[in-house]
Amino acid sequence: MSIENQNKDYKSLRKAIGNKANHRDLAEICVCFANAQGGDIIIGIEDKNDAPPPKQKINQEDINALIKSLRSLTDGVGIVNPEIITHDNGGEYFVLKILPSMRVIATTSSGKVFIRISDNCYPVGSDELTNLASEKTAFQWEIISTQKIILSNADSNKIKGLLSALRASDKVSNFIKEKLDEEMLSFYQLLSPEGFLTNLGVLWLGKPAQIARLSYPVTIQYIVYNNLEEKIRKKEWHFHLHNPKELLLEIEKEAVELTYSTELPDGLFRKNIRQYAKEVVRELLVNAIAHKKYTISGDIFIEVYPDRLKITNPGSLPLGISSKNILHERQRRNPHLIQLMSDLRLMEGEGSGYDLVFEKLARDAKPMPEVESDFTKVSVTVYSKTMNSEVVSILDYIAKHYTLTQKEYITLGIIASQKKMPATQLASHLLLAQEDRTRTWIGTLLEKEIIVTHGEKKGTQYLLNPKLFEQAKLDITPSLKTMEPYMLEALIKEDLKYNGISSMSDIKKRIKGVSETEVQKAVYRLAADEDIIPKGAKRNRTYELAKKK
Repeated sequence: MSIENQNKDYKSLRKAIGNKANHRDLAEICVCFANAQGGDIIIGIEDKNDAPPPKQKINQEDINALIKSLRSLTDGVGIVNPEIITHDNGGEYFVLKILPSMRVIATTSSGKVFIRISDNCYPVGSDELTNLASEKTAFQWEIISTQKIILSNADSNKIKGLLSALRASDKVSNFIKEKLDEEMLSFYQLLSPEGFLTNLGVLWLGKPAQIARLSYPVTIQYIVYNNLEEKIRKKEWHFHLHNPKELLLEIEKEAVELTYSTELPDGLFRKNIRQYAKEVVRELLVNAIAHKKYTISGDIFIEVYPDRLKITNPGSLPLGISSKNILHERQRRNPHLIQLMSDLRLMEGEGSGYDLVFEKLARDAKPMPEVESDFTKVSVTVYSKTMNSEVVSILDYIAKHYTLTQKEYITLGIIASQKKMPATQLASHLLLAQEDRTRTWIGTLLEKEIIVTHGEKKGTQYLLNPKLFEQAKLDITPSLKTMEPYMLEALIKEDLKYNGISSMSDIKKRIKGVSETEVQKAVYRLAADEDIIPKGAKRNRTYELAKKK
């Protein structure tokens, strides 16, 4: 199945040619791509198919008429004249290649402005035009050759090291690995067609003096604070002394405070959980480097407090991305830098990497990241402490016995850490605009009985299945203060099953988080229904689980 993305869109031939053609719709897509990083509109293959209809034929005259029409309906859009392509099945199609507009904002002939974000086109309002103009220079920064540096004048050791790492990477195809050195560097946009190092090429392969002239001087400041928020340690790294890979590895090596662990009880043993998972630290650091706006001045700050880590970047989030949709939308400010770091296995590469951050935090029952953004900066804060140490043990058990998707792990972690989650709040925690979209995130959690529900429709609430505590055979007592009476009764029965004959006071001590009055009422109901058997006089009365008939 053909998949649309930030740089690719599929349209039926009927959209472009014939009585039902909609050239205005295609013109808007052209503007979208031109205002982002360019892209391809594949005409003749629908997005649900891999190939054109076998008998589909296309006339060059119709293509010429389409191009003429689109050029009249747009301004500031570069369209490469396409050729007719014959698929293996005999059907024909063609590709409209839209070039990124380098200096102007592309518009439709009626003055409308659009931009491509992920696999959709979004209108740009008048209040966002200034931001778009700023963003466009950031979009094109990578591929411009400002210093006219030829490859032989770059750092030879960096060139050898990068080429060697790419050829050793399992994420790089053999087709790319077999290219000549300069061909491979050109593929990754490190060399321009004229043979000069692009800005991206200078960033990776340049000598310190060359990198220093690249853009505004950039420093990464690493600051550690104590409980009184006084600075107790500071370290700086200067961009011109390292390429992005070297910079990332240097930070990870020196930032020892980010490797600290917290010891949690785990049955008869103790378990160490890193305050900041390695993958979370890596993704946040990579984001700071790879998504930075290199056309403005400003340092990157990594601030470590006793209870949290905060990373601040100069420049806003990419246009169309906000703290409310960062988990779902994909927009790359420096796509070639991101592709290179992804192929070197330094980052996720699918987008912002926030899905991985959310998953790792959810697995450790930690709060989700806090993202703040304005026109001048973006800051991300993650917290060191686990919200509920007991939940970590359950999540570990689930990870060993169930196969879940990344979305399901994120959803499970949010529900488990909150004990009980109304459907409306779950949508909010998942940054979803509509409640009904949570279905794809819940996935098989209900089917596998990992979570259960009570209530209906808008009153639906999700919670961790109490049976998991029995299955996991963990030395923990779940807090179920929000449980309905029948679930509390089930918990008391499970408690007696594993702890044997117990007094009322013993039961109350073990059932934490529920009022003693509610526990007492539930015990009396169970005794009346003969689910548990009372023994002894009132003062010394004990209870045991009734044997199954």
